[in-house]
Amino acid sequence: MNIDTLLGSNRPIAWYKERWVSTAEFLSGVAALAAPLPEHQYVFNLCQDRYHFLVGLAAALQRKQITLLPPNRAPHTLAQLAASHSDCYCLVDHAEVPAGLKIFHFDGSSLLDQTADEFLPIAPDQVAVVSFTSGSTGVPQPHLKTWGNLVASILAQGKRLPFPVKQGATLVGTVPQQHMFGLESTVLTPWLLGHILVSERPFFTADIRALLAKLPAPRVLITTPLHVRALVTEQIHLPELAFILSATATLSQRLAQEAEQLYGTPVYEIYGCTETGTLATRRTTDGEIWRLHEGVALTNAHGRIFAQGGHVEHSIALNDMVQIKNAREFVLQGRLSELVNIAGKRTTLTDLNLALNEIAGVQDGVFFVPESASEEVTRLTAFVVAPNLTSAQILKALREKIDEAFLPRPLHIVEALPRNETGKLPRKALYELQTAMSQ
Repeated sequence: MNIDTLLGSNRPIAWYKERWVSTAEFLSGVAALAAPLPEHQYVFNLCQDRYHFLVGLAAALQRKQITLLPPNRAPHTLAQLAASHSDCYCLVDHAEVPAGLKIFHFDGSSLLDQTADEFLPIAPDQVAVVSFTSGSTGVPQPHLKTWGNLVASILAQGKRLPFPVKQGATLVGTVPQQHMFGLESTVLTPWLLGHILVSERPFFTADIRALLAKLPAPRVLITTPLHVRALVTEQIHLPELAFILSATATLSQRLAQEAEQLYGTPVYEIYGCTETGTLATRRTTDGEIWRLHEGVALTNAHGRIFAQGGHVEHSIALNDMVQIKNAREFVLQGRLSELVNIAGKRTTLTDLNLALNEIAGVQDGVFFVPESASEEVTRLTAFVVAPNLTSAQILKALREKIDEAFLPRPLHIVEALPRNETGKLPRKALYELQTAMSQ
């Protein structure tokens, strides 16, 4: 698959170092970086700058090297993956580098000074990346993605989202590019669909506003419910957006409505997982129905839901409870691991978290099932960020939304939740928070 068939050579592909980078400059930079890369089968692309990451990914493809996408950057995780992928090195663009691994430094200092422009075609069956999820044992589980698989996923996603047709949009992402959502939506989408990658990754709401303000329309904000909530709560003014795209956790309809009213733009969500990539989308304010990407089908077998078709080459079991409406539509009912059964009553942590976060004054909150073999009846715990509310007020509001059996005992008011860089809450971090609160 020749990259020149997917994008023109003169269009801008990235906003980097306060200037536009053309596709021709990008291809030149890729060729220049590919030449000195060390001879290894695998590479951890840990570049923090999103454009550096893109150039590194493309250069690795040119050298037929497979990019490893670890679930996190913890030294233990990287060492564990390096042990099982021994022929590897790390591509980095920053000073903080993992110990014990071979390092190739890439600061991008000469990216814009290159003249080479040869870019070899990438075969659809070439393995491009390996993404990892952590199983119940904590051992990262690998999932191989071919170039053809990634391209098909991006093309399918592009058909479902209202990207501007006549002019490429600038895509500002708050999510890391090493995460599948970040990889597909902030790196591969601009590369393959003619939009513009923005090298910076803002985190604070003021930084998001400042970055969007210096970029031309049309603009798309690619983010998480955590950032959507922060922007809405702080009533941050943003320049005109084509749309907002959210993933990594379920976005409540109330929050989506507030964001659409505040910013005058639609809010969309992506559903997928590390194993499959993007599977479906929805406009959150339209309701609970998700619509599958072209070619993808869901089947129910032995109580599990499997996805296959389109860019999903093999049948893959989902870790979610799904109600299939028809061949193209479904409703999410929560994670299999989040099913809660108390006194014969069933619900999911997803539904409980949505109810909690719908309460006016709650800035962030999560239900947690502590492990306690000594108790016959499960008692849920909740951690809530709500500076102006008391536990009693929150419990009173919850009683109007959920069954009494699922009320949290205890409910802790905290300053912040230990979310990771994608906005998720690792179970280990919640255990540590529980231990700290009980001392």
